[in-house]
Amino acid sequence: MTKISHFKYSILAAAALALPMTSAMALDKAQHKAEKERVEAAYKADKAACDALKDNAKDVCNQEAKAKEKVAKAELDAQLSGKPRDQEKLAKVKADTAYDVAKERCDDKSGNDKDVCVKEAKAAKEKAHADIKAAKKSQSARADAADDKRDASYKVAKEKCDALSGDAKDACVANAKAQNGKS
Repeated sequence: MTKISHFKYSILAAAALALPMTSAMALDKAQHKAEKERVEAAYKADKAACDALKDNAKDVCNQEAKAKEKVAKAELDAQLSGKPRDQEKLAKVKADTAYDVAKERCDDKSGNDKDVCVKEAKAAKEKAHADIKAAKKSQSARADAADDKRDASYKVAKEKCDALSGDAKDACVANAKAQNGKS
């Protein structure tokens, strides 16, 4: 496994361990603030631990600490809002921070090895962004398909109501609208 791949897995694992809550659990604003303060305290502790290191190892450690903080904060924001947009933002933050750390790790290398390392890091970031974009399009396509299915179901139900008359027809149409999200 390459160092970049290893890092991606370790940053995701660290991010998962950084927040003991499940992503399905919603946060209220007080919990969010408390968790954010905990994340900031963890960042300060991680950054202080980096002070014992030297040269590029210190730079990598600082970058990892910063990445861990950014990911944790993005996870908190996503948990607070529960919006798909914030989940997308979280995925982008993970990709960007993994790239930043991988790029910092490349500084230990020189010449062509460094160039290859940076290109691999950039490619991993671009792939992650492409996956995010594809997932967004997929979600949009699923939503469109669900709308089309509801419309088709409504048309069928409405057609069945045409065989009725009076109050029965009105009740049937109202029921068809209610079942298919029509107003």
